[in-house]
Amino acid sequence: MEEQRKSAEHFLELIKQSRRGKFKIYLGMCAGVGKTYRMQQESHNLLRNGIDVQIGYIETHNREETVAQLAGLPLLPRKKIYYKGNELEDLDVDLVLQKHPEVVVVDELAHTNVPGSKNEKRWQDVLELLDAGINVISAVNIQHLEGLQADVGDLLSVPVYERIPDRVIQSADEIVFVDISVEDLIGRLKEGKIYTKEKIETALKNFFQSEQLLLLRELALKEVAAHAIKKHEREKKPDSKRKAEKFMVCIGTDEKKAKNLIRRTARLASYYQADWFVLYIQTPKESNDKIALDKQRYLINNFKLATELGGQVIQVQGKDVPENIVDQVLRMEITTLCVGWPYWPFLRILWSMGIFRRLLKKLEKIQVDIIILS
Repeated sequence: MEEQRKSAEHFLELIKQSRRGKFKIYLGMCAGVGKTYRMQQESHNLLRNGIDVQIGYIETHNREETVAQLAGLPLLPRKKIYYKGNELEDLDVDLVLQKHPEVVVVDELAHTNVPGSKNEKRWQDVLELLDAGINVISAVNIQHLEGLQADVGDLLSVPVYERIPDRVIQSADEIVFVDISVEDLIGRLKEGKIYTKEKIETALKNFFQSEQLLLLRELALKEVAAHAIKKHEREKKPDSKRKAEKFMVCIGTDEKKAKNLIRRTARLASYYQADWFVLYIQTPKESNDKIALDKQRYLINNFKLATELGGQVIQVQGKDVPENIVDQVLRMEITTLCVGWPYWPFLRILWSMGIFRRLLKKLEKIQVDIIILS
């Protein structure tokens, strides 16, 4: 009976996939590399080949070359939304659904919509259009991936507030890396081809630093390569003898550490196309009547982050931490367990390492890898 249910669910998923629109993303290391320009070029090419393509939203940033490329492209009207006394414009999702073009171009994938919009984030708009069978071309910069914040968060001089779950990028049918050398990019900036003259000096002192740009370029190249490898793996015939990978990460109430562990585990699991879980063990000292309200809030936010990144959250109550971890590893058939490296004062380290030794001893009898994340 269980096999029949799984078979029916798998067939339903195949039907949904066949109806879903194709998703193409232009990925860049940062603003100004030419993502929007490339999307416009492709739109012109599609039109010449008789494809019904509509421009749902394009952000030109008043760049001369980008504005010129709009000539001859069919632009859908933007939705006007009044917020705090101001009239703002955003993508009109319902209009795109009504027009139902073969292809729609939606720029700025990481954009946060105006409050009062149908969806909170533009990537949610795009997923809705794809589910309706509309093919979407979009663009995003590498620093906006949620799972990479553990790598770029402390290195970038400018905080990244707008982020998208890694699963959105992973769901793309095609990713095109729009590349340009760091030297040429900085040259374009100085020539006024990216920002207006009054913003150039500020940009050079902040985001457009060679070291940062080289890091972002490397991350973007790795992301495109990983996507290509995973696409190839998906298209290969499944190996019935290969054991399915499953990752589990254990977190506590330390907000920053837990967030970092979740992001790193999400990235690891994505490389293996594996299911992954977040385990929180609520000990008696962290019961609902004892845990501080701010720690409760941090936990909820991190649970939400894990869900957005494609993980599943498991909460259990218990006094014996190693015992509960092993129980969940066995129950969920976990192949790789991720734990954080303790950085507490000396006495706490001794206490935690005692727990760690007990955990290792309990895991000796089962085949499970352990990764200690910094």
